[in-house]
Amino acid sequence: MFRTLLLWVLAIFYAIVGYLHLAAPSGFMVVMPDWVPYPGAVVFWTGVAELLGAAGLVQPWWPQLRKAAGIGLALYALCVWPANIKHFVMDMARDDGGMGLIYHVPRMIAQPIIIWLALWVSGTTNWPFRSR
Repeated sequence: MFRTLLLWVLAIFYAIVGYLHLAAPSGFMVVMPDWVPYPGAVVFWTGVAELLGAAGLVQPWWPQLRKAAGIGLALYALCVWPANIKHFVMDMARDDGGMGLIYHVPRMIAQPIIIWLALWVSGTTNWPFRSR
């Protein structure tokens, strides 16, 4: 029951953020690392990936698709970590301190948790829980 609840929470989160990537890409463009080629296309396709991943998590018919969606979203969260780090550095360098450590530190800590959560809710892993 708890796993299903978190699956829906994660899917809704990714659906909202995916929509925002498509509807308001400018906020994502600002934090895109300079070394990423075609940043506009990357923001667009990451939005599409988030929407497809969210749909894959909640579809009830094909467990393998749910696992693929979980793996895809975990890899996605790993790949966008550099953008989160750039946002952290840029924001903290502002004269006013930006959003501050109270925002950025939990966000940095949340990234590996989100990666694990995508794998756990999709049934890809049961770690650290044991099946009985």
